[in-house]
Amino acid sequence: MKSIPLDEAAVVIIGSGAGGGTLAYELTKAGIECVVLEAGPYLKNEDYENDEWKAFHQMAWLDPRTTSGSWRIARDFPALPAWIVKAVGGTTTHWSGATPRFKDYEFKARSTYGEVEGASLLDWPITLEEMEPYYDRAEIAMGSTHRHGRPALPANNNYKVFANGAERVGYKLYATGPYATNAEPYDGRPASIQDGFNFQGDKSGAKWSIMVREIPRALETGLLDLRPDSHVVRITHDPSGRADGVIYADKDGQLHRQEAKIVCVAGNSIETARLLLLSDSAMFPKGLANSSDQVGRNYMRHLTGSVYARFDKPVRMYRGETMAGIIADEAQHDPSRGFVGGYYMETISLGPAFLAAFVEPGAWGPDFTRIMEAYANTAGMWIVGEDMPQATNRVTLSQTMRDQWDLPVANVHFDDHANDVAMRNYAYGKAEKLYEAVGATGCHRTPPYPSTHNLGTCRMSERPEDGVVDRWGRAHDVPNLFVSDGSVMTTGAAANPTLTIVALAIRQAEYIAAELKRGNL
Repeated sequence: MKSIPLDEAAVVIIGSGAGGGTLAYELTKAGIECVVLEAGPYLKNEDYENDEWKAFHQMAWLDPRTTSGSWRIARDFPALPAWIVKAVGGTTTHWSGATPRFKDYEFKARSTYGEVEGASLLDWPITLEEMEPYYDRAEIAMGSTHRHGRPALPANNNYKVFANGAERVGYKLYATGPYATNAEPYDGRPASIQDGFNFQGDKSGAKWSIMVREIPRALETGLLDLRPDSHVVRITHDPSGRADGVIYADKDGQLHRQEAKIVCVAGNSIETARLLLLSDSAMFPKGLANSSDQVGRNYMRHLTGSVYARFDKPVRMYRGETMAGIIADEAQHDPSRGFVGGYYMETISLGPAFLAAFVEPGAWGPDFTRIMEAYANTAGMWIVGEDMPQATNRVTLSQTMRDQWDLPVANVHFDDHANDVAMRNYAYGKAEKLYEAVGATGCHRTPPYPSTHNLGTCRMSERPEDGVVDRWGRAHDVPNLFVSDGSVMTTGAAANPTLTIVALAIRQAEYIAAELKRGNL
């Protein structure tokens, strides 16, 4: 592994997840030295715990945070607004693997939906046409099933219930993917052994993650200096306003400063916004790159409700892959349903311990017992839909809590928009009809979990006053500062975001490499 001196100006990437890890691989592949600072440890496949709660405590970002707003998370999980990973590879080591693309209209939400009261909608400064070649490259890298000749995963019981219900209610667009877990050996990774839950890490290596693919290949170039257990606390800048260094704490709490010629922030939408706000100065009193006051605003997290259905015979949803299928019929813009935008229905399964925690937080008594007793006979569905950006849904610095480095933690404030509520309730109803069509004896509407799809806090915009970064993820205010994660999403679309984050990072790496070659960075 490369060792880059602290006093050598380097391309510094903060975070090693879908965005940061992809960026590191693409840049090192192009011959560019990079330092990657990852707050968490370097866990590998063989390290993962095969126990839900042990794995959660091994992988999850458990640094303190605070929560506010009317969303149920503020009541149910006030210290855990997001369920993401603190480790090399980031949340790609935890994700379930669905890889749908954004649709054309979803890059033009403001133009398509019109004025939506209370929503801060904006069109992206890029289009699907521009993104298509990068989507191709991302799908090939990830091995997405149903794409580029990749075979489909076999159907498990959870999917069979789901698909039969879809057929009976008249849906047409259902399948076992696209999904970034191998149905057959591909790209050095084995085929899936259908081993159930992968939220706790995939020991077999069949599921794509940054830790499995991009990080090892970047290390093989000899140009990556990967530093786990390195928590960045501030980005510094020179008198002209260009980023010139990154201060981070190692696992022993010792502070170091890495000189930087380019800084790319990819810490997930919550920590990316927090870091920019912590990096304030006389030149940037509201936070680095925040002259627009948009850093932290427009936080989105998708609908993420779920429905669990009980049957009189076993389903055993825990067998096979977690995200075993997708229904796309409702992923369209049809305002006659009572809301703008659309949503996907996707299979999901949780173990008994997680189901007990998340199916109805705080519940007890006969109704809760009925849900848990029916575990073996239960089928599960997750609802992934576009939520509205709102300027008041935002990440700020907590006024009441500080972290282990004595810095203000992130406060995540969220209120559902009326459009979100209408879409979620409509989707709950459709899910129940689907399960009832195949004989469900009861259904339970589970409220949204702690967020796994964190988006929008440093959004792309054509005009500097409307967002934080331009069409390349380059900060409007700071010419050598980039944001490289889901923070840049102008709107959230209905699709699971990881494929788009990877595609954007491939595109951004191409741009950075070209600008370095021209001497513009």
